[in-house]
Amino acid sequence: MASAAVVALSAFAGVAKAQSLDALAAEAKKEGSLTVIALPHDWCGYGDVIDGFKKKYGLTVNELNPDAGSGDEVEAIKANKGNKGPQAPDVIDVGLSFGPTAKADGLIQPYKVATWSTIPADQKDADGFWYGDYYGVLSFEVNADLVKNPPKDWADLQKPEYKDSVALAGDPRTANQAVQAVYAAGLSAAGKDDGAAAAGLKFFGDLNKAGNFVPTIGKSASLAKGETPIVVRWDYNALADRDTLKGNPKVEVVVPKSGVVAGVYVQAISAFAPHPNAAKLWMEYLYSDEGQLGWLKGYCHPVRFNDLVNAKKVPADLLSALPPAENYAKATFPTLDQQNAGKKAITEGWDKAVGANVK
Repeated sequence: MASAAVVALSAFAGVAKAQSLDALAAEAKKEGSLTVIALPHDWCGYGDVIDGFKKKYGLTVNELNPDAGSGDEVEAIKANKGNKGPQAPDVIDVGLSFGPTAKADGLIQPYKVATWSTIPADQKDADGFWYGDYYGVLSFEVNADLVKNPPKDWADLQKPEYKDSVALAGDPRTANQAVQAVYAAGLSAAGKDDGAAAAGLKFFGDLNKAGNFVPTIGKSASLAKGETPIVVRWDYNALADRDTLKGNPKVEVVVPKSGVVAGVYVQAISAFAPHPNAAKLWMEYLYSDEGQLGWLKGYCHPVRFNDLVNAKKVPADLLSALPPAENYAKATFPTLDQQNAGKKAITEGWDKAVGANVK
């Protein structure tokens, strides 16, 4: 694999940069379509973002496995290296730690959008292989019709009153959101990043032994049905569910008092993209003001948020709809090294430490 990665990196030695948008759009239209993966329509407002892209450029968007995790997205690239058909993703949207490993494995190609300079340096690969797109914090999404006393912090989830109630929004062996949830629980328990992964595995092991953990991937439907009354998930997804469910049931979104972990996701173009120009056009759209505001409407803080605010390009009603700023005051942004170490420990240690087959 190492030699293949070196060959791939050599092939992309000249970083592709934004060309004339009209010229790029013309080339993308010749390709006709774009294949995306793991983009649920209620995640960061992706439904409207995808519709906006289609209307603006007239391309077809082929959507693969909307419920896939970051690991599944990377595996989809690996499995379809020689496939130019509809199962090969052109682009991925994955947890921060997956970007550098995908680059090292020669699975993604570099591209720098027109707004590259407005993306913070610590949230992008200097060579253009991956780039931060948005972030949020982990929260408890609670069916308040069933849970009359919502948990306020991670330790509360261990209480007997939450028996058969607590679920993750993904499989912690493959999904970044679930991995970060385990890490956050550990951060709360340990009080520091060092040892957070091990503490998180113990936390969920204890939660499982107590009968409080539900080994079902929590979604808005399972929350509403009462199958997973408490789901640990990104605040932007929980807030979107609250809006979608419209009080049936009543949803309360709680940012825990401790272990507030912020997660950055990153975009990248597959090194084997069947529609490379459509992929580049998609990135241009996502990192334009229009695309960034599309994510913000879905409660996600886009990577260019500060740039847009400083330029007074964020509508007042959009700003007022965001969660209170104090929700983010205690947020911890784990470093890339911490995320890589945590991901390895959690994905490899979950079965032994917790023993719950999340699906």
